Amino acid sequence: MKLLDTKGGNTKVAKSMKHGDVRIASLSLEPTKKLCPFSDVANCFDKCIKKSGFAAIFDTVTRARQAKTDWFELDPEAFLAQLRKELHNFIKLCRKQGVKPVVRLNTFSDVKWEELLDMEGEFAEIFFYDYTKNAKRLGATPTNYKLMFSYSGEERYQKHVRKALETSTPMTVVFYGDTFPETFMGRRVIDGDVSDIDNVFAGEVVVGLRAKGNDAKVYDPSNKFIVDARSLIASA
Repeated sequence: MKLLDTKGGNTKVAKSMKHGDVRIASLSLEPTKKLCPFSDVANCFDKCIKKSGFAAIFDTVTRARQAKTDWFELDPEAFLAQLRKELHNFIKLCRKQGVKPVVRLNTFSDVKWEELLDMEGEFAEIFFYDYTKNAKRLGATPTNYKLMFSYSGEERYQKHVRKALETSTPMTVVFYGDTFPETFMGRRVIDGDVSDIDNVFAGEVVVGLRAKGNDAKVYDPSNKFIVDARSLIASA
């Protein structure tokens, strides 16, 4: 089973590769509560972008992701051996093309890959990036692995938000509506739907993301993971 998508099949990854001097590989696991340990307190599991894009149209996409998740959970040693092999092959491909290898391993998950791979040693040539809801990971990853913190307004999750705001890590916020507020949580809001490469190096900003997928687009005032930008703009 091939694990990495190296051709930009994910829409956001494809946009990010328009920099021209990078090539991005991504790993898409079907999320579970185990792979996304903070999804309960953040109340983001049901509003996850897992059902956006091709996954909303073709059931085969979800089945393929689930097969990878099953392999990872049932035989992690074999899974990691295959992943390491593909990462090395990706490095070779990027060398031939004269581009920088960039890898996103948590396309829909929140796994602590820094504990499973020798990123600064074996894979020092790769720049890794991800989103996370685990504020304890911020500032604790290898130098070639940068994270963006994912916001939720759920009350039980606020200690993580406060910890993230104490760092210079970009904070991603999903908004209802097509227009973003100018500021949120005391930070300037930028359009995060353009390029993850720009986002991860943006510093102390809010990376605004538009709600995607049929489930996420449906306004639900009881769910605080997605912020209603329309009400914020109207009251400004």
